Amino acid sequence: MGILINILINGLAVYITAHVLPGVNVDTFMTAIIVSVVLGVVNTFLKPILFILTLPATILTLGLFTLVINALMVYLVATFVPGFHVNGFWSALFFSLVLSLVSSVLRSITK
Repeated sequence: MGILINILINGLAVYITAHVLPGVNVDTFMTAIIVSVVLGVVNTFLKPILFILTLPATILTLGLFTLVINALMVYLVATFVPGFHVNGFWSALFFSLVLSLVSSVLRSITK
């Protein structure tokens, strides 16, 4: 039951963030749920590999390169999920930042 609630919270966070930010569009709430699931899968399997491969750049930038990796993950998900559109790198970067904030707020409300 906890996984279903997490998926719904993340889907709501994606839906809210897409409607707040210009440059990011989600067609329906069901698309937002699919985006949250695909983003979770990509972050689970692909992000650690990219993090290890870009570890020198991450160390050199004192961890700020992780934001670039997050934006690339969002941009990658936008290419695979129909109905989810990101206009560019900067939109993906702001989306990943605002998504983490909205998700944190929603999680604190539900606890």
